[in-house]
Amino acid sequence: MKNILVLMAHPKLEHSTVISGLTASINGLENVQITDLYERYPDFNIDVQHEQEMLFGADIVVWLHPLYWYTGPPLLQQWIDLVLEYNWAYGHKGTYLKGKYLFNAISTGGSPEAYSATGHHGYPLKEFLLPYKQTAKLCNMKYLPPFQIAGTHNITREQLNHEINKFKALILHLRDSPNLSDLENLPFLNDFKQ
Repeated sequence: MKNILVLMAHPKLEHSTVISGLTASINGLENVQITDLYERYPDFNIDVQHEQEMLFGADIVVWLHPLYWYTGPPLLQQWIDLVLEYNWAYGHKGTYLKGKYLFNAISTGGSPEAYSATGHHGYPLKEFLLPYKQTAKLCNMKYLPPFQIAGTHNITREQLNHEINKFKALILHLRDSPNLSDLENLPFLNDFKQ
């Protein structure tokens, strides 16, 4: 079994049915560690050594967050800025994350159609996630396609439950499968088939 580290960042989790639902669905699973960054670091004073130790023990890292103004919440960026240090995560001596998998699991208020070349936002969602993909590349990690729950302002309870169940099945597959190459070419990890 692989070890999965889920770094959840939502500044108003009490108002979120999507991110809190995704988190609850995998809470307590064996070899899955969840860190609520806003609960752990309400003052943004990140314990870099602790976070690096958690990363060192992980095979797969998940950044679980809403998309705000085309990026993640500010504490997630603070975490990236401080924890992924030169000569630890990247650079000539930065080999501690090499070969680990990383992906974003996100919620968006906009629909999938809104995140397209002809949609409201003018670009596909993956283009907004390029900084995360490039961060993974710089750290010699393998970046997987994102898992997205879109149109959260209008999603039905049935649709949300379906996506939450897909997310849990995905996490179990990531944890238990010896080979993850089947996921690398999917448009979204939502397209994962058991």
